[in-house]
Amino acid sequence: MLPYLFRRVLLAVPTLLGVSLLAFMAIRLIPGDPAVLMAGERASDEVVEEIRHAYGFDRPVYVQYLAYMARLLQGDLGVSTRDWQPVARTLIHRFRNTLALAGVSFVMAAVLGVSTGVLCAIRPRTVFDTANMMLGLLGLSMPAYWLGLMLMLAFSVKLRWLPVGGIGTISHLVLPTLTLSMANLGIVARLTRSGVLEVIGQDYIRTARAKGLAELRVMLNHALRNALIPIVTILGLGMGALLSGAVVTETVFSWPGMGRLLIDSIFARDYPTVQAAILLLAVLAFAINLLVDLTYAFLDPRIRYA
Repeated sequence: MLPYLFRRVLLAVPTLLGVSLLAFMAIRLIPGDPAVLMAGERASDEVVEEIRHAYGFDRPVYVQYLAYMARLLQGDLGVSTRDWQPVARTLIHRFRNTLALAGVSFVMAAVLGVSTGVLCAIRPRTVFDTANMMLGLLGLSMPAYWLGLMLMLAFSVKLRWLPVGGIGTISHLVLPTLTLSMANLGIVARLTRSGVLEVIGQDYIRTARAKGLAELRVMLNHALRNALIPIVTILGLGMGALLSGAVVTETVFSWPGMGRLLIDSIFARDYPTVQAAILLLAVLAFAINLLVDLTYAFLDPRIRYA
């Protein structure tokens, strides 16, 4: 196991270097001069030139990249050119908000999706099964921005049960997490149902039933465990998407997370924040994929990592 982990970490190094280079170059390809944005449209050319020189924008791109990597290796993510705050402090604050939103959405999709899929597999081709699969397909098909607006209209504007947006209390989490989890919930439910139905006819399932075990125990301890590997894969991919792709939901509900920070920083040409945010998301994606791979061996002892 340890050699496998060491090899995966080594392979991640060139990947993260490539991500840092792509992020560094991509933000600089966007039209617009960050020095002009920082100085203001009415600033004189002398002020703009001073800002350009102070931040190194007047140096060759490869020199800027080498200087950026040298600071990065020292743990210095730089200072935001938009609000003059340390990028590390802003990322920690925004990532905490996104993690709360994505974490609750992930748990909701995993628990409800798996339980619904198992119940549908126990009673296939019934009204309950058909209704839940149709609801799952509907949740998977609805765009996040439309679903968020409809939930906001129903529960915030009409019924006045929940706040329209913002952050602060548990009630502020309800609508964003519902919006963010619906697509993953539908995928997990359908995948769980098909996976359990696929293994339910195997010999070891018939043997467990012949021993007199309860049907729910047969489903959870035997059928579901052997169908969990593709479900864990989807959940891992879903968690990565939740952390990096919550831009629409955070925008609709005015949730101050990583998605909104990245979009606002791109429009403001805030190079340090954009580069640090993309690199952080890449590290998280690597960590989630590694955790999913290690979970395979726990679920199926036959899997070994040479």
